[in-house]
Amino acid sequence: MAEVRAGREVREPETEFAERSRLVEGVRAYGLIVAMWLRSTMAYRASFVMTALGNFLVTGFDFVTIMLMFGHVDALGGFTLPEIALLYGASATAFGLSDLVLGSMDRLGRRMRDGTLDTLLVRPVPVLAQVAADRFALRRLGRITQGLLVLGYALLALDIGWTPLKVVMLPLMVLSGAAIFGAVFVAGAAFQFYAQDASEVQSAFTYGGTTLLQYPPSIFAQDLVRGVTFVVPLAFVSWLPALYVLGRDYPVDLPRWVAFLPPVVAAVCWVLAGLAWRAGLRAYRSTGS
Repeated sequence: MAEVRAGREVREPETEFAERSRLVEGVRAYGLIVAMWLRSTMAYRASFVMTALGNFLVTGFDFVTIMLMFGHVDALGGFTLPEIALLYGASATAFGLSDLVLGSMDRLGRRMRDGTLDTLLVRPVPVLAQVAADRFALRRLGRITQGLLVLGYALLALDIGWTPLKVVMLPLMVLSGAAIFGAVFVAGAAFQFYAQDASEVQSAFTYGGTTLLQYPPSIFAQDLVRGVTFVVPLAFVSWLPALYVLGRDYPVDLPRWVAFLPPVVAAVCWVLAGLAWRAGLRAYRSTGS
């Protein structure tokens, strides 16, 4: 709707209200679907405890491997075990939060192949909310717990000269890192609209990305470090903010204030991921089943 005032056309912000209403509707639908899966999970509490414990132990083997490595060396790429523990704990916790909320996005390709995505399209609920909340797995809390324990060990073992900015950097790093990983989950799911067998590609940037960030950037080639800084900005999950906390220089010559950009990078990543999701959803063609 539009009207003319003083010779100018003024458009009512109907589109803005519609977008805001759809966002609220999506969040509400996500919460309802998650609540349904939580009730289902808690119906078998012993099974939940065992699967969560299993998730905790399996993910913990990654850090055990690093500890075994330090049984033979004093430093890795110039970093001590507590310093690497800080990198590990920050990236593992951030990824764990994202995996808990959006880890089901990698099922999208399977849904397109078996035709069940068509069922989601006819419901009056945003498809993204339905796909993200599908089979919500509370057992993934095991990964988050393990990451937090390693992060706690690092903070106790390290002698850090704390300042107010460094204190703020810790929660900023974890929450912004989770948002960046979440955007990668959504962008990877959007890619599956074009290549339905591409869940492995998505995993390379999510599960593979968190494994990469658990090690110091100094052991990787400069081209790889630049790639995860300027192309797929995973370095903003933990490398840049963690090195600021540790008082270390980043391998790529960047000003130190860049360490405070993770929230901005996360916002940009989500805008791009949202555009990719919309484009993919418009390009989807039903299987006809």
